[in-house]
Amino acid sequence: MADSRFFKVTGPFTLSRLAEIAEAELQPDVDGETLFSDVAPLDVAGPDDVSFLDNRSYIGQFMESGAGACIVDPEFADRAPKGMRLLLTRRPYRGYAKVAQAFYPVVAARPGVHPSAQVDPSAELGDGCELGPGVVVGVEARIGRACRIEANAVIGDAVEIGDGTVVGPNASLAFCVIGRACQIHAGARIGTRGFGFSMDPEGFVDVPQLGRVLVEDGVEIGANSTIDRGAGPDTVIGAGAKIDNLVQIGHNVQIGRGCVLVAQSGVAGSTVLQDFVAVAAQAGVSGHLKIGAGARIGAKAGVMRDIPGGMTVLGSPARPVREFFRLCAIWERQLKARGRKKDE
Repeated sequence: MADSRFFKVTGPFTLSRLAEIAEAELQPDVDGETLFSDVAPLDVAGPDDVSFLDNRSYIGQFMESGAGACIVDPEFADRAPKGMRLLLTRRPYRGYAKVAQAFYPVVAARPGVHPSAQVDPSAELGDGCELGPGVVVGVEARIGRACRIEANAVIGDAVEIGDGTVVGPNASLAFCVIGRACQIHAGARIGTRGFGFSMDPEGFVDVPQLGRVLVEDGVEIGANSTIDRGAGPDTVIGAGAKIDNLVQIGHNVQIGRGCVLVAQSGVAGSTVLQDFVAVAAQAGVSGHLKIGAGARIGAKAGVMRDIPGGMTVLGSPARPVREFFRLCAIWERQLKARGRKKDE
């Protein structure tokens, strides 16, 4: 169902193969050799399409769907319309992600350097790299195998990029070491000067920012996000982290493995996020804090003190989620009481 001008579908795949990809089980007595040619949402899928159900809010669509196959939790199997083939798994969204990747794999680099690209003679390019129009690669930069560097991206002096990494158009990388299989989207700025200076009545004095940005393997960095290089210690982004668009990460910040930072969130300098922390949209985390592993910070929260591992916080200043909602209930009762007094 995707626009073929932008997305190239592969396949078809047999139902048995799709079950393997999705890590799902087929219903008994289902023909595993039936072919499927695409993925599609429940409400528009046809007999040759694979869909999925992960949210009980869409059970109505599931019951009426024309999809030929659906990836679904066994809990909802008895709600399927007649003739729909089911791929049963407790993690249907994960299964769908894997199936969709099979039909629409990441576009591989098309080896070659565009005539308008400027590559310093001392730079190293791995086999199979693609450099688009206007790309600039600086002195002694090292780009690994099968990387794709898209139009007008700037790879600064001595920057290192691991195998299979994609750098989007107009991104700029400086003072950084990037791991393998990373995705850096359009307009991202990595390694810019950290925001560090001495405040003085005679005028601000900049503190040299002498660290780097270290991005480990499999990290995704969204469009127009910015990651400052360290002031002395390095700024570190842990393996598998997902950073959305328009996120700001300050100097010396340590982001652990598998962390998620959603759009317009920000982390101030020298703060540590341990593994698998989630920071929701527009949340702000102050500097020199420690956010424990698995903590969750709600949208628009303002974090001003350390957060223990596993805790969920909301509000500004951020507080544990139960305490936050208890306060909301108190404020609501007070407002209602005040309204009744005015009416008397």
